[in-house]
Amino acid sequence: MREAFRGDQRVDADELVARLDAVRRFLDAVDGQLPDRQLVPAHTVVERAGTRLELSRDHTVVALAGATGSGKSSLFNALARLELSPVGVRRPTTGVAHACVWGPLDGANRLLDWVGVLPRHRFVRESALDADDESDLHGLVLLDLPDFDSVQQSHRLEVDRLLGLVDLVVWVVDPQKYADRVIHTSYLREFHRHKDVTLVVLNQADRLPPAELPRVLADLRRLLDADGLDGVPLLSTVAVEPAGLAGLRAALERAVAERQAALRRLSGDVDAVVTELSELVGADAPDAGPEDAATRELNRALAGAAGVPAVADAVRAAYRHRAVGSTGWPLVRGWRKLRPDPLRRLHLPGGPAPAADAPAESLVAATSVPDPTAAQRSALGLAVRSVADRAGAGLPAPWPGAVTTAARSRLGDLPDALDRAVAGTDLGMDRRPVWWRLVGGLQWLVTLAAVAGLGWLLLGYALRALGLPPLDNPRVGEVPLPTLLLLGGLLAGLLLAALARPVIGWAARRARRRAERRLTGAVATVGDGYVLAPVRDVLARYRRAREALRDAARR
Repeated sequence: MREAFRGDQRVDADELVARLDAVRRFLDAVDGQLPDRQLVPAHTVVERAGTRLELSRDHTVVALAGATGSGKSSLFNALARLELSPVGVRRPTTGVAHACVWGPLDGANRLLDWVGVLPRHRFVRESALDADDESDLHGLVLLDLPDFDSVQQSHRLEVDRLLGLVDLVVWVVDPQKYADRVIHTSYLREFHRHKDVTLVVLNQADRLPPAELPRVLADLRRLLDADGLDGVPLLSTVAVEPAGLAGLRAALERAVAERQAALRRLSGDVDAVVTELSELVGADAPDAGPEDAATRELNRALAGAAGVPAVADAVRAAYRHRAVGSTGWPLVRGWRKLRPDPLRRLHLPGGPAPAADAPAESLVAATSVPDPTAAQRSALGLAVRSVADRAGAGLPAPWPGAVTTAARSRLGDLPDALDRAVAGTDLGMDRRPVWWRLVGGLQWLVTLAAVAGLGWLLLGYALRALGLPPLDNPRVGEVPLPTLLLLGGLLAGLLLAALARPVIGWAARRARRRAERRLTGAVATVGDGYVLAPVRDVLARYRRAREALRDAARR
C-alpha cells in the first residue's frame, strides 16, 4: 500500500505552456485540411488548459468519484469534518457536485465558476477552533461528484464533464462493488494516461474482516494493473474513524503542498492528445513538392488544354502570311491582304503582354482558341490526379485526400486562367525583321524597273500609232532597254520571292518554336499557381504540423 502519488518528476509550467502552444500551432497548420471531428479533443485541451492556467494556481481541485453506496459523500464529509453533502444508499443520492474550500472562498470562486459548481453548493472549511489543524490543506478545493452509475443520464453526463476539468481524481470503491465492470471499463481505463493525478481508495474497509482486507486490496491492485493503472496509489479508508482517513489526508496534503496536480493533469491531457494526433503524421517529412516527372506531365496536359499547339501553328502561319506580304511582289500583295491573319483570327495580335498598370479589360483578354477536346480534358484530369497521388504518396490518412483536394481546388478557374496566359504571352510577332524590309525594298525597286520598262514600251507604241517620231530605244546587247527593264523586273521579282520562300519557311518554324516555348512557360506558371502551389501549401502544412507535434511531445 502506498500513501504518496507516483510521478515525483515536476512539471514545469513554462514547458507546459510551450507544449500547449505547439499543439495550437499544429491546429493552425492543419486547419481546413483534416476533418474537424479528429481535432475536437485537441481544441478542447488547448481551450481548457489555457483557461485553467489563467485561473488560480494556488488551488488544487480534487474530485471524489464513485458509485452509489460507495461512501464518497461520507468520505467528503469526514475530510471536511462537516456534514456538507447528503449521505444515503438511495439512487440517486448525490445529484449535483458539492465543493468544500480550505482557505478563503474568494480566491476559489472564479475556479468554481469555471468548474460549474453552483454558489449554494460551495462551502468553506475555515474555523477559528481548528484553523491550525487544517492549514496543511489550505488551497484544496474538494468536490463530491454525482454518482457515475446514477439512473439519471444528466448525472452521468455531469460526472463526465467534471472529470475533464478537475486536477486530481480520487476513485472511491467499496468492498462489494470494487470489481464492477462499469467503473473499470468506462472510467478507470480511460485514466491510464493520468496516473500522476489518480488515486484509488477502498472505502468502508471496516466492513471486511482484518484477514480479508489484504486479499481484497491485492485483487483490486490486480484489476488496476489490468486497467493500465499500475503504480497508482491504493489506500483503504474508513470514513467513520479519523484514523481511517490518515493515509488519504496525507496524500491530499502532499498534493496541495506540491501545487503540481493541475500541471500534471494538463500535461497528461497533452500527452493523450499528442498520442492521438500522432496517427495523423508520419515518421518522415514529405518532399517539398510534386516530382519533376509529374510536373512535366502536368505541363504537357496544360499546354494541350490551353491550345498551345494550335496557337503555335497559328504563329507559324501568321509569320508566313506576314512575311510573304512584306517580301512578295508588290502588285499582288493586295490580294494576300484579303486573306485573314491566322493570329488575329484567334484574337491574338502576337504582341507583348499588357503592362502591370494596364486597364483591367486589357488584362483579361478573351481569345478564340479552340476549346479543349474531351481527350485533352481527360488528360489534364489524369495529370492533376497524378500530381496529387505522387505528392501524397506515403502520407498517413487523411493527408492524401487533402493533397488531392488541394490539387483540384482551382480546376474550375483553370480555363480562364489559361486563356489569359495565352492572350498575355508575347509571341514575338509584333516586330518586322530587318530582312523583310530589305527584300521588300528590292521588290519595290525591281517592280519600279518593270513598270518603267512597260511605260517606255507603251509610250513608244503610242508615238508610232500617232505617226510621231519614235523614241530612241537604247539596247543592251540585242535586247532593247525597255524590254529588258520590263522582263528583268518581272523575273527579278519572281526570283526574289522564290529565294525568300525557304528562308520564310525556316524563320516561320523558328518563330513557332519560340512561341511554343513562351506559351508553355506561361501555362506552366498557371499550373504552378493553380495546381502545384496548393499542393505545396498542404505539404508545408504537413511539415509544420509534424514539427509542432514533435515539440508538443517533448517533456
